Amino acid sequence: MMTTLDAVPQAAAILSFDFDGTLHDPAADPPVPAAFFELIRSLRQSHGVIWGINTGRSMPQMVEGFIESRFPFLPDYVVAREREIFFPNAFGRWLPHEKWNKACDKEIQRLFKSVKKLLAIIREEVRGNTGARWIEMDGEPAGIIAQSDEEMEWIVSRVEMITAAEPRLGWQRNSIYLRFGHRNYQKGSSLSEIARIHSLGPAACFAIGDSHNDFEMLDPAHAGMAACPDNAVDAIKAKIAACGGYQAAASHADAAIEALRHFFPAPEAAN
Repeated sequence: MMTTLDAVPQAAAILSFDFDGTLHDPAADPPVPAAFFELIRSLRQSHGVIWGINTGRSMPQMVEGFIESRFPFLPDYVVAREREIFFPNAFGRWLPHEKWNKACDKEIQRLFKSVKKLLAIIREEVRGNTGARWIEMDGEPAGIIAQSDEEMEWIVSRVEMITAAEPRLGWQRNSIYLRFGHRNYQKGSSLSEIARIHSLGPAACFAIGDSHNDFEMLDPAHAGMAACPDNAVDAIKAKIAACGGYQAAASHADAAIEALRHFFPAPEAAN
């Protein structure tokens, strides 16, 4: 049975990691190196950190990711689908953060009822001008899968124009995939909610990500320590540069290790 590391009496810092493209490299064996987990274990003792995965994956998909990536222990939290917060119990079972998740679902349902016509306009714009697919399913009221990054760039430009008058409607993009949601519920606000639970502010939060859906999580409003790997998309690299974050020379989990050592130097290195 996989469980978390021993709890710290009082968390001093929150670590937030995007999974696919940041920690997880499907071409590597293992997809997440043992050195990453060794560093997390060390930082737990030296800096009192708690750590988690902040991903676009659903919770069941993330559990599969833990197994595939051979995690030796579980993270302290997971943000799934960029907005739903889960915590593991003593038996490794993932339990929802009820208050947050219910409020999130309620606000999204209310929003989607009020923007039906707006979404219909977007859907027809996508269907009439691109080869992208419009997705509607349980838990995902509206989404788009484009044929290429270039096609998605065009779609996003049109979405921005069409939704300019509706500030509540947001979206999360990862490469050719886009899901609509409530602008107040995304990776960044979810990270801040976890920090609030531990009575910490943005200055105590570290975040690293590589794609467009990491944009809010890397903002100083949510993470005072922000980083990206070298394999990040250009928009994320520009975000990191603009907010004075750290762009690693390495890619994937090696970049996470590099960034953690930058923001959390070993005691002897700090002297």
